[in-house]
Amino acid sequence: MSKRYAAIWFRHLTTDWFVLRQPLLKNLPFVFAAPERGRMVITAASPSAESQGIAAGTAVADAKAFLPGLQVFEDKPGLSGKLLKTLGLWCIRYTPVITVDYPDGLILDISGCAHLWGGERAYLKEIGSRLKSKGYDVRAAIADTIGAAWAVSRFGQVTPIIESGLQAEALLSLPPAALRLEPGTVQRLQKLGLYRIKNLIGMPRTALQKRFGEGLLRRLRQALGQEEEYIQPLQPIVPYEERLPCLEPIRTAAGIEVALQRLLEMLCKRLSGEGKGLRTAILTCYRVDGKLIKISIGTNRATSGAGHIFKLFELKIPQIKPGLGIELFLLQAIKVEDADPVQEAFWSGKPGLEDRDLSELLDRLAGKAGAGIIHRYLPDEHHWPERSFKEATSIGEKPAISWPSGRPRPAYLLPRPEAIEVSAPVPDYPPMLFRYKGKVHQVRKADGPERIEREWWLEKGERRDYYYVEDEQGQRYWLFRSGHYAGNQPQQWFIHGFFA
Repeated sequence: MSKRYAAIWFRHLTTDWFVLRQPLLKNLPFVFAAPERGRMVITAASPSAESQGIAAGTAVADAKAFLPGLQVFEDKPGLSGKLLKTLGLWCIRYTPVITVDYPDGLILDISGCAHLWGGERAYLKEIGSRLKSKGYDVRAAIADTIGAAWAVSRFGQVTPIIESGLQAEALLSLPPAALRLEPGTVQRLQKLGLYRIKNLIGMPRTALQKRFGEGLLRRLRQALGQEEEYIQPLQPIVPYEERLPCLEPIRTAAGIEVALQRLLEMLCKRLSGEGKGLRTAILTCYRVDGKLIKISIGTNRATSGAGHIFKLFELKIPQIKPGLGIELFLLQAIKVEDADPVQEAFWSGKPGLEDRDLSELLDRLAGKAGAGIIHRYLPDEHHWPERSFKEATSIGEKPAISWPSGRPRPAYLLPRPEAIEVSAPVPDYPPMLFRYKGKVHQVRKADGPERIEREWWLEKGERRDYYYVEDEQGQRYWLFRSGHYAGNQPQQWFIHGFFA
């Protein structure tokens, strides 16, 4: 399949944007201006100002002398770039590959996209009419090369769609400026009487290079398709993604579910065929009014099961507000991993972490309660309690060491030890009672101490003497005394965890 590109030219980008915010200026002459070499110079002119002979590059003083009623506004640095990026992201509904063409255009790689709108002519009409309905004066063209599409969108007079392989014929009658040349090069060409591309296209390449440099030849080769031109996408392309444009805007939850099922069928078929499974996926809904709605899901184990993934998304479909309707759905598998072959039959007799039903249950719970609500912990190679464990990255991660079994550890460890008041004989007797959050606990049973030295190679601090105690209610706690026993000096006691 040959490449096809669309070039969009925003003829009055910044002034159109300003009119959208100041509608009273629509038919009035006004300009944007910025300081340049000690004077104010026009950077952009409205259509009304241009019709009266005011153009970019003119000094404001000269323009106002010619048109006293001209309104002048200060140009905002970087405004055109921000507008183009915003418009480019909006255009992703038409193709995933878009780049900004500074200072007033967009380039779209539309290869394999136009047929979804009924062909290139309908595709181009749809984009142009939608942008014009937003208030932007645009011209667009389609060709095999970026250079030809750019040239025709700005200088073409006949048709905006150049048939494949006919870019040379489309360029012949256009001026050299249509090749995206430097202003100085264009001026030298005009001085030599080369006012059309057809005047120079047949000249020897060595003569052109000697007189005008390699830049002119490179642009000519790019426009003719003799040299590849690459673009940097505005948004990185996700390797695993599927798009579903809608002939009619979708406004119902049932319609969203049908669209999601179709996307999952396509995506999961590809993932399964490549032995992959997704861990994180995002569904983006492009609304008719230009707003984007995103919902995401995550899984504990790489999976390509469309039914399971649909159940996870189904929990979040109520969050999607379609408004006037959704015109494009985009499903992206952001995180993908190798997946074990999945049996068609129901898995049974395989309990524990390897049970697929368990991982799917955890996914559904996370979908309802939140992605960060379920955690799995593995032992870590540290004796200091706060560093003796780590959070697993997935349900399938294997521990490097086994959990210590010599001494009991609490089921719940506080994020930070909390100070308590303790009454205890000295020096190494367990507490007789302690006060925690205003409540006094009488200690009925106790064991200890277990001395844990601080890891001096990581941090400085006191050692700890831990005790396992049980109060009159049968509840068990993990307490410790910080530091050495120091005679009559008061000791610091803390509670660090609770046993089941």
